[in-house]
Amino acid sequence: MTHHLETPRLLLRPPLPEDFPRFAEFCADPVTMEHLGGVQAEADAWRSFAGLLGAWQLLPAAMFSVIEKSSNQWIGRIGPWTPLHWPVREVGWGLLRSAEGQGYAYEAAVASVDYAFDVLGWDRVDHLIADANTRSQALAERLGSEPGEEVRMPGSLAKHQVRAWGQDRASWKARA
Repeated sequence: MTHHLETPRLLLRPPLPEDFPRFAEFCADPVTMEHLGGVQAEADAWRSFAGLLGAWQLLPAAMFSVIEKSSNQWIGRIGPWTPLHWPVREVGWGLLRSAEGQGYAYEAAVASVDYAFDVLGWDRVDHLIADANTRSQALAERLGSEPGEEVRMPGSLAKHQVRAWGQDRASWKARA
């Protein structure tokens, strides 16, 4: 199974240790982290990053590091996310604020949803989005996903209210 995806402008690959400084920058931004559990101090961001790296060892796939080809810089993390007790099979996203508004999230999310259906064999993809997160809702709508049920997050995230936006394989393939 290949774990590297390429789009016209992006490389999606498992995280590498050298991605951490920009990941820590991502986790320190209050706007970026508003709907992702809140700002993380560097030590907390390191543990989150280690969790992403470890997920690649435990699962068939996990969030990809998104690398902008033109600069060879880490600009975010997007992809399949199914940690223990996660309520859905999710394709999630998050980019550095400096990388927003350029179509990168859509480009990487399309590649990730294709990967979930075609490589991982999922029959449905969801995106867990807070009702107040209108920017992520707009991306989910652009992908063809529709709002569904509110779901309960596991563990320490249980206080966060999210809605599962999603679609099945047939709906995704029909749009292509």
